[in-house]
Amino acid sequence: MSEPKAPTPAPGDTYKGWLFKWTNYIKGYQRRWFVLSNGLLSYYRTQAEMGHTCRGTINLATANIAVEDSCNFVISNGGTQTYHLKASSEVERQRWITALELAKAKAFRMQAESDDSGDDSTPPAAGQGAGSRNSEVQSTLRTLGSKVEDLSTCNDLIAKHGSALQRSLSELEGVRLGGETSEKIRQVTERATLFRITSNAMINACRDFLALAQTHSKRWQKALQAEREQRVRLEETLEQLAKQHNHLERAFRGATVLPASQSNPAIDSKGPVSGKGDASDEDEENEFFDACEDVQEFITVPADPKYHRRSGSNVSGISSELGMDDGTTSLDEQSLASNPESPQSQELVPVRKRRTRIPDKPNYSLNLWSIMKNCIGKELSKIPMPVNFNEPLSMLQRLSEDLEYYELLDRAAKCQSSLEQMCYVAAFTVSSYSTTVHRTGKPFNPLLGETFELDRVQESGYRSLCEQVSHHPPAAAHHAISERGWTLRQEIALASKFRGKYLSIMPLGSIHCIFEKSTNHYTWKKVTTTVHNIIVGKLWIDQSGEIDVVNHKTGDRCHLKFAPYSYFSRDVARKVTGVVTDKDGKAHYVLSGTWDEKMEYSRVMQSSRGGENGADGRQKTVYQTLKAKELWRKTPLPEGAENMYYFSTLALTLNELEEGVAPTDSRRRPDQRLMEQGRWEEANAEKQRLEEKQRTVRREREREANRAASPSEEVLIEDSPLASDSPLKCGHQDNYKSMWFEQLVDPVTGEPTHIYKGGYWEAKEQGNWDSCPDIF
Repeated sequence: MSEPKAPTPAPGDTYKGWLFKWTNYIKGYQRRWFVLSNGLLSYYRTQAEMGHTCRGTINLATANIAVEDSCNFVISNGGTQTYHLKASSEVERQRWITALELAKAKAFRMQAESDDSGDDSTPPAAGQGAGSRNSEVQSTLRTLGSKVEDLSTCNDLIAKHGSALQRSLSELEGVRLGGETSEKIRQVTERATLFRITSNAMINACRDFLALAQTHSKRWQKALQAEREQRVRLEETLEQLAKQHNHLERAFRGATVLPASQSNPAIDSKGPVSGKGDASDEDEENEFFDACEDVQEFITVPADPKYHRRSGSNVSGISSELGMDDGTTSLDEQSLASNPESPQSQELVPVRKRRTRIPDKPNYSLNLWSIMKNCIGKELSKIPMPVNFNEPLSMLQRLSEDLEYYELLDRAAKCQSSLEQMCYVAAFTVSSYSTTVHRTGKPFNPLLGETFELDRVQESGYRSLCEQVSHHPPAAAHHAISERGWTLRQEIALASKFRGKYLSIMPLGSIHCIFEKSTNHYTWKKVTTTVHNIIVGKLWIDQSGEIDVVNHKTGDRCHLKFAPYSYFSRDVARKVTGVVTDKDGKAHYVLSGTWDEKMEYSRVMQSSRGGENGADGRQKTVYQTLKAKELWRKTPLPEGAENMYYFSTLALTLNELEEGVAPTDSRRRPDQRLMEQGRWEEANAEKQRLEEKQRTVRREREREANRAASPSEEVLIEDSPLASDSPLKCGHQDNYKSMWFEQLVDPVTGEPTHIYKGGYWEAKEQGNWDSCPDIF
C-alpha cells in the first residue's frame, strides 16, 4: 500500500515523515521516522516508537542546514551531531528544507526571547501561585507573538519571491510580443501585487490582535484567578461531601442493606471496571491516540481525523462502549436488584460481613533445594511437599478466584454487540491471572471427591461449585452461574514439570462461557505458568503463551498474546496484546495492557500492511485506532497483604468457615486449616495422614474393581502399566464416580469433559449430605 502524501509544511506546525538516514558504511542509509516539533528534530525506527524510545534529537536553533544534491541534505549543530539525510524525491526534500528553515527561525527567536527574559522570570516565593498564573498568560502572549512572527517570515518569503516574479514580468514586458500576451502579463502583475497587499493586510491584522491581547492581559489574568479560586473552593466542598458520603455508607452497611447488586461490597470496593477519567474526557471524538505499543504482529497509529464524523454517526458499534465507561452503567448494574422480576427486590436482607484478615504467615525457614533436587523431571503432583511451600488454600479455591472480576461478565451480558462482548470476555480471561503475580505459594492438591462452593448470590449475583474429579493427573471441574445472564464452566487438568531452575505448569482443558440472552458461546484455554528461581534467588511468576477466545455462534475471535519476560526486551513487563476480529478476519478492536494491572481496548478505524518486518519476515499490520479506553484495572491488594500470602480481598474470604457447606468442602480440610492458623508442624502431620488415607481408599476401590472383573481382565489390570503404583496411572480410570458432575462429550469442542449434573444446591437447602464420601 502506498504511503500517504506528506502535507505541505506550515509555520509552527509539527512536521513528520519518513527519511533515509546514513548509519554506517555497512548498512548505509536506513529508513527512519522523523518528527519536527518545537524547534527539535527527532527520529525513531518506527512510528510506534514515538511513545517510548527516541533514537536521537538535534536542536535547530544552533544547527546548520546544507543541501548536497537533489535529494540529499545535511543537518549539523557544529558539534558531535550530524545527520546525513536523503529524501525520496526532490519535492519531498524541498518540503523538509522549508519546514526546517521555518522551525530554525522560530527556535532562534524563542531562544533569544528566553535569554532576554531569564532574569525577570523568577517570581517571589510568597506569590508562587500568582507567578504561575502570570507565566501562563505570558506564555499565551508569547505564542500569539510567535504565530505573528511566523506570518511575518512567510511575508518576507512572499515579498522575496514576489519581487523576483515582478522583475521577471517587467523584463518580459520589454520584449516585443503580441497585444494579447502583454495583456495577460499585466493581469498577472496586478494579481501578484494584490497578493502582496493582502499578505501585508493579514500581518497588520494579526499585529493589531496581539496589541489588543496585550492591552487586556491584566483583565484576563484577574478573571482566570477568580475562576481558579472558585474551582478550588468547589473541589474542597466536593471532597468534604465525599468523606461524609463514605462515612454514611459504612454506617449503613453495618446495619442492613439492599439485596444483590444494589449494595455490592465487591463493586463498592473495586469501583467500575472500565477506565478512570473516561467521563471527564473533553470532546473525546476529536482525540485519536495509539492503542498500544509495537508488538511482533502489528503496529497501531492514531487514526486520521477524517473519521471524526464517522465515529459520531456509527453508534451501532460504539455507542454502548461509550455508555459503559462512565459511572452510570455501574449504577444500572447495581439497580438490577430493583427489577420487579427479582424475588429479593421487595425485602431487606442482611449481607454477611466477610473477614478481611487471616493470621500472619509464620517465618519458618526451609531449604527448598534439599527437597527438590531428587525430583527433577517428575510430575509436580508426584512430589511430596511440606506445607511450608503451600498457601492455606486448595486448588479448587484458586480456581474459584477466576471469578474475582465477575463484573466483566456482568457487563458483557449487557452488550448488544458481540464484538464488544468479546472485548469484555477477553479482559476477563486476562484478569484471572492478576491474582498470581506475587502468589509463589503452592495451593493444596485437592483430595479426590473434595468440593468447594462459593455462594455470592446476595452480594454479587452468582454462585459456583468445584469438585476434584481426578487425582492422577489432578483435574477439577468448575461450574458457575449468575443471575445476570451468564454461565461459566471448565475442567482443568494440570501437567507440570520441574526443570531445576524453574517450574512449568501447563493447564489442560477448555473454559466455556455462555450468555443467556444472546446465546453466544465462548471458549478458550489457559496459558503456561512458570515459577522462576527455584534454586537461587527470589521466586517470581510469569505467564506466557497465546489464547484464542472463540465465539462459536458468530465466528468472532480474539487472539491474545502473553509476552514472556525477557531481560533484553524494551517492552513493559507482563505485556498482553490482542486483536478482536469477526468471522471474515476483519479487525474491529485492539487490546493492550498487562496481566497484572489493566487492559485497554481501542476501536480500529483502518488497517493496512506496513511498518517494519516481523521476526518471520512478514510485514506487520498497522492499525489506525481511536483513543484507548480502559476495560479492566486490578483492585489494589488489602493492607498487609505481604504478610497474608499476598491474598486478594476475595481470597481472604475463601477459607472462612461457613455453615451448611458439604462435608467434602475445602473449608473443612484440617491440614489446610492448621496451616492458616500458623500450626505448620501439626499441618504437616495431618497432611500425611490425609494422603495415606486417600491411598488406602484408592487401593480398596481398585480391589473392588478387580473382583468385579473377569479373571483374565483381573490379570490384565494387575500387569498393566496403569496399575495403582504406576506413575502413568490416569485418575479417570480409577473407577471413581463424581458426586455432582458427569463426564460427557462436549457438543462444542468434542472433548470429553465433566459437566455439572445438578443437585448440589438442592442438597444444601435440605441439609442432606448422606451420599457424600468421608475424605477428611
